[in-house]
Amino acid sequence: MISIRRARPGDAVAIGAIHAAVWRSTYAGILPDGFLSALSEARLAGFYQRAILDRREGHAVFVAVAGGADSAGGPKVVGFASGGRARRAGIADGEVETLYLLEDWRERGAGRRLMRAMGAHLRAVGCRSAMLWVLRDNPTRWFYEHLGGRETARETIRVGGEVVEQAAFTWDPIEALLAATAPAGEG
Repeated sequence: MISIRRARPGDAVAIGAIHAAVWRSTYAGILPDGFLSALSEARLAGFYQRAILDRREGHAVFVAVAGGADSAGGPKVVGFASGGRARRAGIADGEVETLYLLEDWRERGAGRRLMRAMGAHLRAVGCRSAMLWVLRDNPTRWFYEHLGGRETARETIRVGGEVVEQAAFTWDPIEALLAATAPAGEG
C-alpha cells in the first residue's frame, strides 16, 4: 500500500537519497558519470529540508510512502514531488519542480498520485495551469505525455558540465492534470 502525504522535515534524508538514486539510474549515459557519482545525498537532504520548510510562493513537497518497513521498522519513503508557483513567467502559473520515484516503485500508481497531489495543491494556491521541465533524453518523459501534458517549450541548459535539451510539458487548464490523474470512477 502506498500513501501520499505532505513531506515532513524528517523525510529530507530519504528524499535526498531518492534524488541521487533516481538521477544515477535515469541519467546514466546522458549526464557525465563523474557528475552523477559525485551527487551528495547529504547536500541534497539539506536542500530538501529547506524546501519542506519553505512555504513561500505556494511551495510544497509531497512524499509517497510504502506501507512496508524500512530498516528502522517503519514506513518507507519511495518517492516525492515538489513544486509551487512557476519559477518564471510565461509558460504556466504553477510548476512541478521534481517528481522522483525509486525504480522498484514505478508503474504502481505512485507517480500519478504524486502528480495529482501537486496539481491539487497548485490549484489550491491559485494556479490555473501547471507545467514541468524534463530533460529531452529522460526515458520516463512518456509518463507526462500519457497524463496529457503538451510540450509547449524547449531550451538548452547546462547540467554537470553538459549542454542538454529540456522540454516543458503543460496542463492548461490545471483541471486537465487533475482529470488525467483522477482515480478510476472519478473525474
